[in-house]
Amino acid sequence: MLRMSRQTVLPEWIDYNGHMNVAYYVMALDHAFDELLEDWIGIGESFVARSRIGPMSLQAQTFYIAEMVEGEAFHVDIQLIDFDEKRFHFYGEMIAENDGRLAAAYEGLSMAVDLEARRPTPYPDWAIERLQAMTDAQAGLPVPERVGKPIKIRRK
Repeated sequence: MLRMSRQTVLPEWIDYNGHMNVAYYVMALDHAFDELLEDWIGIGESFVARSRIGPMSLQAQTFYIAEMVEGEAFHVDIQLIDFDEKRFHFYGEMIAENDGRLAAAYEGLSMAVDLEARRPTPYPDWAIERLQAMTDAQAGLPVPERVGKPIKIRRK
């Protein structure tokens, strides 16, 4: 998995239960994916500004696994699960740096959209090559067990 930059749980992310609010887990994970898109694949904010082609979320699922509290440091590790010329399927894990526990996991499917026409469009060849290189580099990784899991109440 690719490791994204260290982040810290900010005071304003804490809810009335005294831990990180669910919305901020998603925001923190999204910041990590933005870093991946910008710095690793090259289809992030600066590419969108130049090309007017942007990744839009089609589907996402967040797994809240452990509490995070104010001041805790964490990072997000990301794995590319699959891609085609217009879409990519990814998975990320939020890892607490003080003890290595898995705090959250996130799975998403995004699609390239022409922001003028508001229609799906292919990514440029160089971006597809980078996605392929990422896939090749992660070829030995197993698909995480949470990928594709349905939401349901577990019964005995």
